[in-house]
Parts: sequence; structure tokens; C-alpha cells
Amino acid sequence: MKDKILSSIEAILFVAGDPVSVNKLAQSFDVNVEDMNKLLSVLKDKLDEQGGLTLVFLEDRVQLTIKPECADKVKTFLNFNINTKLSDAAYEVLAIIAYNQPVSRAFISEIRGVDSSGSLDSLIKKGLVEECGRLDLPGKPLIYRVTDNFLRCFSISSLKDLPKIPNDEEGEKENFNV
Repeated sequence: MKDKILSSIEAILFVAGDPVSVNKLAQSFDVNVEDMNKLLSVLKDKLDEQGGLTLVFLEDRVQLTIKPECADKVKTFLNFNINTKLSDAAYEVLAIIAYNQPVSRAFISEIRGVDSSGSLDSLIKKGLVEECGRLDLPGKPLIYRVTDNFLRCFSISSLKDLPKIPNDEEGEKENFNV
């Protein structure tokens, strides 16, 4: 019975392609979220033992993906290059967004001290950042956040897993909020 449930979860995740809510999966199988998380952990262990797929947890969602050790063969077979490099400026913009989201383009540029439009546009095209609304200010500027793809690319399940910002000499955490 448990193997049949695990197979069904695996099939749902395969067909979905995108991250699926753990809560929605729990409702579909008429179990609580805690039990679904246990089932998902068992499925992850099972997948990690064999095959080319793994399960990644993205905050309160889960997704079936290829294992990192299979990525090169998959990219070669599909004839595309996912591993495009990011510039130092793009990493800076990404860090500002990840640690302070949601943020406006002006906020990013103010923190960096230079116009960051090019880096931001590049990160949007790469699927690492997305628009997530507008500020209630004159001109209604767009605000941005990191995507699930950001979490996958940096192998983290949640923004809570980001490294802590180093303390300054006085023992206070640096504050990027302006």
C-alpha cells in the first residue's frame, strides 16, 4: 500500500513538472501535512538510492528534478547550456533581493550605488528573479523577489537557509534596509 502511494506521489510530481504544494499533496491523499512530509522523505531516500531523479524541497513545496551528477549528460543530450555564468554585479543584485525581498529597482540601485537595471534584467531572463507586485508609491514601481529556480540553482530549500550576514565590529547585524 505504501509503495503504491509513493509511486502515485512520484507520478504526480513527474507530470506536474513545477513545484507542488505539500499541503495540496496531503489533501489529495487525505493525510496531514506532517505525514505527507514523512512520505516525501521516504520517496526522496528511495530516489536517491537509485535512478537519475531526486526530490527537492522548496519551502512548502516539493519538486522532482534530475540529480546533479546527471546534469552534464542531460545538457549534452538536450544540446543546451544551463550553466551560464553570472557577473559580480548580478551576484550583488541577487544577494540584495534574496536578503531584502521584495525590493524595487531603485532600492537595489541605491544599495549598490550604481544603476542595476542591466543586471536585474539579466537575472529575470535567467529565471532567478521575478516581478511580484508594485509599491503603493507615486509611479507604482515594480517590486522583485527571487524564484523557485533561484532556490534550486543554489541548492537551498528556503531563504532561511541563506548564510547569515556577517556582524560588523560593534556586534550588530548589518542592515541593508534603507
